[in-house]
Amino acid sequence: MPTAPRTTTPPPRPSLTERRKAETQLEIARTAAALFAERGAAVTADEIARTSGVALRTFYRYFRTKEDAVVPLLAGGVRQWIDDLATPPASPDALPVREVLERAAHRALTPADEPAAEALRRTRGLLRAMPGDPALRAVWHRVHHDSEEALRPVLARLTGADPSAARLAAAAANTAMRVAVEEWAAGDAAPDGPQGPAELVVRTLRALTAGLPELDRAYGAKERDGGENPGRRGGGEGAAAGGRGR
Repeated sequence: MPTAPRTTTPPPRPSLTERRKAETQLEIARTAAALFAERGAAVTADEIARTSGVALRTFYRYFRTKEDAVVPLLAGGVRQWIDDLATPPASPDALPVREVLERAAHRALTPADEPAAEALRRTRGLLRAMPGDPALRAVWHRVHHDSEEALRPVLARLTGADPSAARLAAAAANTAMRVAVEEWAAGDAAPDGPQGPAELVVRTLRALTAGLPELDRAYGAKERDGGENPGRRGGGEGAAAGGRGR
């Protein structure tokens, strides 16, 4: 039975100062990513600051280390993916969480324009620089750890799963995103197309979440059930849904 659409109060818009700070941090992150891709661990914080057009003191006001400078670039896409997943779909059809998850992951890794494609290429350059810079790799894993922590309450709410199952689902989804990007970055395929990260993440998600029947529940079922968890749905619906077009 259809339910009334949920109404949510949008968060307050960041102040102009906050927006300018975020834009500056992102610009520094783009510069840092390009320099790491070109020169690896030899890059210095002073070089990143000078190339970005900011004073070294300003750089350290924003970032603790030179490797931390790439966090805004890496975390931005993660944040958008989780926000997209948490937003109710426009379609009134009750899709399984598994399919909604696949669609959100596919959208997150499909470049909508050239700046988005360039962001993926910057990430590829960073990943290729990581073997020579353990601190840079630590930043990559920290971003994904934070992503997994943010995913857990979202998936728990959407599926009504217990904390242990929600944790497994978040770990599987987060790992699928990380592995897909790493596999794509190791090759030379274009950011889009059959070998792009968007296609890789769907295949990886299906492999890693195959044993999680909680994802076969209808998206938002917990809210429609009034917070109750009526038990696990059959696996056939989710398996069939996973093969439909995104």
